Amino acid sequence: MRKQMRRWELNAIGRENLELKYVDIPVPDPRQVLVQVEAVALNYRDKMVIESGRGLPLKFPFTPGSDLAGKVVGHGDAVTLFNNGDRVISTFTPDWKDGLRPGDARTPAYRTLGGYYPGVLAEYVVMPEDWLVKAPTTLEPTQAATLSCAGLTAWFALVERAGVKAGDTVLIPSTGGVALFGLQIAKAHGARVIVSGRASNATRAKALGADYYVDRNREDWMDVIYQITGNRGADHILDVIGGEHLAKSVQLAAVGGHICQIGALDGFDITAPAMPLMLKDVTIHGIGTGSRQALLNLVRAVEQTGIKPVIDSVYAFSDLENALDHLERGPFGKLVIEINNNGRA
Repeated sequence: MRKQMRRWELNAIGRENLELKYVDIPVPDPRQVLVQVEAVALNYRDKMVIESGRGLPLKFPFTPGSDLAGKVVGHGDAVTLFNNGDRVISTFTPDWKDGLRPGDARTPAYRTLGGYYPGVLAEYVVMPEDWLVKAPTTLEPTQAATLSCAGLTAWFALVERAGVKAGDTVLIPSTGGVALFGLQIAKAHGARVIVSGRASNATRAKALGADYYVDRNREDWMDVIYQITGNRGADHILDVIGGEHLAKSVQLAAVGGHICQIGALDGFDITAPAMPLMLKDVTIHGIGTGSRQALLNLVRAVEQTGIKPVIDSVYAFSDLENALDHLERGPFGKLVIEINNNGRA
């Protein structure tokens, strides 16, 4: 096995400080595994961490990225979960195994890969065995890498918190990675799905199963959704926008509806009108990805339902800068970095 690998590193916050470097391949401790990384799915969060740090306690040199798919090529003597050759994906929040998220009222936990913990944009990584789960046998690495954050977030929101079921109406006001996973997961559960986004994405969203598509640039887009639902509103809303958009979600929610507040593309300070929130008995779920057990549940569901992640583009490992620019433009689905080790394991 070769001695060195390539790894993206920041020596300070800012895109201008992002460099692809040669470093030694790490050696696993007794309960760690060595993973040959095959693909890393990008999140908008990765761009924010690189450019602003997002107030996280980054330790330099810092490697960004959180969502890997790869192959176990080495492990410590005490490892019991994996063998060499196993295909794996990373857990976004490694300390969250099951149940409630760690943390307390004063200090909610936010210890994630590519943030509090070093990231995975490298040819090889080592990590504790329980920071990984086996990848779905039905997906290629570029597809499997998208489950760790985007797929898990949509699954945890709709299935494990909101309880989507057959006959429900789900509103998804986006066509990004989490949104399109939400579309597929909702359809797999027998729900009716309304997607709102750019007019240019209508055909592709309907091909994935969207029952209705509403151009979000229409001035009357909310009235269109009222008409589609016969004024009943949506039982579940995946709000990946944040900011003032939460107010629109509250207005569009059905009586007894659920809003899964996921993203903050329009800002972290969210606002909503109190009267419809109270009078309609709306439940707002704050969603920050999900647990390791939820990821295991998602992997099983992907294998059984045949869900295929939507990938907009795949970039070479050395082409991270262009991938980050694409994130800014807004992809349809996920962007993935493919890492070619040329078989040198």
